[in-house]
Amino acid sequence: MRKNIILVAVSGAAMLAAACTTTDPYRSDAPRNNTVRGGIIGAIGGAALGYLTNTNNSEEGRKNALIGAGIGALGGAAVGQYMDRQQRAMEAELSGSGVGVARQGDNLVLRMPSDVTFATNQSNIDPRFLSTLDDVAGILQEYDRSVVDVIGHTDSTGGDAINQPLSERRALSVADYLISRGVLRDRLYVAGNSSRNPVASNDSPDGRAQNRRVEILIRPLTA
Repeated sequence: MRKNIILVAVSGAAMLAAACTTTDPYRSDAPRNNTVRGGIIGAIGGAALGYLTNTNNSEEGRKNALIGAGIGALGGAAVGQYMDRQQRAMEAELSGSGVGVARQGDNLVLRMPSDVTFATNQSNIDPRFLSTLDDVAGILQEYDRSVVDVIGHTDSTGGDAINQPLSERRALSVADYLISRGVLRDRLYVAGNSSRNPVASNDSPDGRAQNRRVEILIRPLTA
């Protein structure tokens, strides 16, 4: 498999991504009918994100870049329908891969635990995981009326001096690869969140393993 390395300039920043609270954070929620729901439900915290766009470094700049590229925004009932289809496609392709597909209102969160994506304390993607990212990239290209946030997370061991840059490098590795497989760079921003948004307790090895992850937050492009 050929991998094109794409250099991406990312402003250092922290982000809090809303996580779906379930017993097993890597198990998908049951598909829901959101046909009559038009708005985004679920919050994204934080600020100063690393937008990978050639316009201004803002959410509005990203939206304008995509609309300028001819990608139409969604509205009304079309939002829920579109994300329903994208969720089903992701679940079908990623079944058995170790990647969880969680639903937050009209948003999707793909959770990639580090034990299937990276070696310990490394930010190079495990070659065995590249075919899974190929599947993710293919669906993102098919469902291009959405924006994509790639966020790295760590457990609480090691401290921010180690964890912050590691979380950023891991997120950037995933974003670089998605772009190399054809995902439009204007759709993306990247951030590292260190250990600030755990999905499990850091008091146990299993909990720390769940917290070491990269998440891809997929949100519909709305007017």
